[in-house]
Amino acid sequence: MDKGRVILDQPRMALTIDRLCYQLIEEFDDFSNTCFIGIQQRGVFLAQRILQRLDQAMDIKRIDFGKLDITFYRDDFRRRDKPLEASKTDINFLVENKNVVLVDDVLYTGRTISAALAALNHYGRPARVELLVMVDRRFNRHLPVQSTFQGIRVDALDEAYVRVEWEGIEEEDRVLLFGHKNEMDK
Repeated sequence: MDKGRVILDQPRMALTIDRLCYQLIEEFDDFSNTCFIGIQQRGVFLAQRILQRLDQAMDIKRIDFGKLDITFYRDDFRRRDKPLEASKTDINFLVENKNVVLVDDVLYTGRTISAALAALNHYGRPARVELLVMVDRRFNRHLPVQSTFQGIRVDALDEAYVRVEWEGIEEEDRVLLFGHKNEMDK
């Protein structure tokens, strides 16, 4: 398997997560009316890492956290060659009048975030929703979606593929750039 080009290694990724945590503290203070919603699957990994870091390094303990599956809210779920496999949604609180930090690993076309916003409506009407991503691809947006908090911005050709990997699931924490999605399987 081709490893791709590392564009964010483990030490820089740890610094990036710390920076994101400080930005979140500046924005939400004690997080008393704030919840985190990780988009299944890979947004959940980032949300868990952020929450773990807020707890360990910054002694911020109790923040509501949920996992949101968007499979059947996607605009392309019926257009795939094979059926999509849904993940579990696990949100045991309402988002009504809360500040929601919606978390995903990569923002590219905006379609995933659009689906997540539609799915989130089933859990109440938030006071506001902010988007946190590890990678903001910036170009080739199909929908007018932008991140409030981003780890890094990557300017790459449309054919390129960006993958965020997490220690414990893959080898280590890192962000990889592939020339094309098919290169990941070589």
